[in-house]
Amino acid sequence: MAANSPVYLVTGGVSRLARARPDKNFQGLVKEAYDYALNDIGLDCGKAAGLIDGMVTSYFSDQFTNQLMAGIMVQDYLGLVPKPGHRVEGGGATGGICLQEGWKAIASGYMDVCVAAGFETMSRVNRWKANEIIALASDTVFDYPVGGFYTGYYAMMVVRHMMEFGTKRKQLSMVAVKNRKNALHNPFAQNPGDFDLEDIEKAQMVSWPLTYLDICTMSDGAALVILASEKGLDRLEKASGRSIKKIRVTGIGRGTDMMRMADRPRNKQVPVIQETAQDSNDVEKDDEMTGYPGVHSCRAGRLAAIEAYRMAGIENPLEDLDFVELHDAFSSSEIQCYEDLGLCNYGEGGKFVERGLPFMPGISYQFESSQGIKMPEKGRLPVNPSGGLIACGHPIGATGLMQGVFALWQLQGTIGQHFKDDVLQVRNAKRGAIHSHAGTGTYVAVTVIEAGE
Repeated sequence: MAANSPVYLVTGGVSRLARARPDKNFQGLVKEAYDYALNDIGLDCGKAAGLIDGMVTSYFSDQFTNQLMAGIMVQDYLGLVPKPGHRVEGGGATGGICLQEGWKAIASGYMDVCVAAGFETMSRVNRWKANEIIALASDTVFDYPVGGFYTGYYAMMVVRHMMEFGTKRKQLSMVAVKNRKNALHNPFAQNPGDFDLEDIEKAQMVSWPLTYLDICTMSDGAALVILASEKGLDRLEKASGRSIKKIRVTGIGRGTDMMRMADRPRNKQVPVIQETAQDSNDVEKDDEMTGYPGVHSCRAGRLAAIEAYRMAGIENPLEDLDFVELHDAFSSSEIQCYEDLGLCNYGEGGKFVERGLPFMPGISYQFESSQGIKMPEKGRLPVNPSGGLIACGHPIGATGLMQGVFALWQLQGTIGQHFKDDVLQVRNAKRGAIHSHAGTGTYVAVTVIEAGE
């Protein structure tokens, strides 16, 4: 099979996400997602085991499980040994990278049916310890010793964004309201809520300007997708006796950046999708502006998007995409990532929110009635219709795969079936993007998927 042969997302499942799942170990959480995915296409575990060629497993930290090689234990539990398998890890982008590794297994011809599964059980350690473990994804020699917890990093990044571009606290709150309100219609979500702007801003302060409600929470959970070639899809359809809608992975991209944020350049050697809101000629002439550090945006995200768009034939993401599931670990990072994904000009992420483009058209948000805020382009490109990480949770190794499952259901037109109402169904969705982000933008993976005929 040639490397450019079609690769399909066939089915997926998500476990119940919660702050703690003491009822199941990590193997059991993945099995919960696996059973959901198989049931959705009418297969049982025994029949599926004979059709699946191998597996890729993702989880962020061995410390959460207190177990090395937990990936092979999951594969064993699902009855998929002695088939090929491996584990991937890439911080918060772990699940998104896992999905792309599954794509590679199919696109290369190595497999015809591949399971890509991710999990995290973050409740197995105290919350302070979990924050410390996550903080180890910063440079432990340079950044971590001087207070390198992620809320602090992202607060610093958005303060820089505010200073340079005039981004407003209200715009961050609008993102948090959007995502938590969307999630009221998503039964898989961990932290939905019917909040107003004032609720977000008056919540407990964590690291200014980010409050508790601006930030995703730790989670126990798992998510899983099954990918297939044309031949593999045919095998699955024959075994299940069902016709499976073709949802194809058409573009993948990844980018990286220095772990130490102080080392990141601002504009030199930094590709862009949309021009900066500032005059680019002035920026290039100003040595101070082309110096260090470049912390108002994520170069890795730009590279990942450029690669994925080029492969998928996307020239204008605002027009060519129907929705985006974006890594919003913080309300501020969602605004920054609009720009990195080329959904708007650099520096205009806040304006993108106020215009209403990333909101769901069929939902009435609290501030529309309570404060009379008008959004003239409401619903033009929904971002995080599922509720995103802020509302769904962030079981790190599962998160990118969770995004993949929600995107798959959007393109299948089955949100109503899985969520028990169709409020979050993006109408006539044909193409979507998944954005997975690690650290402070150290690894980023962007995947484009499309509905076929």
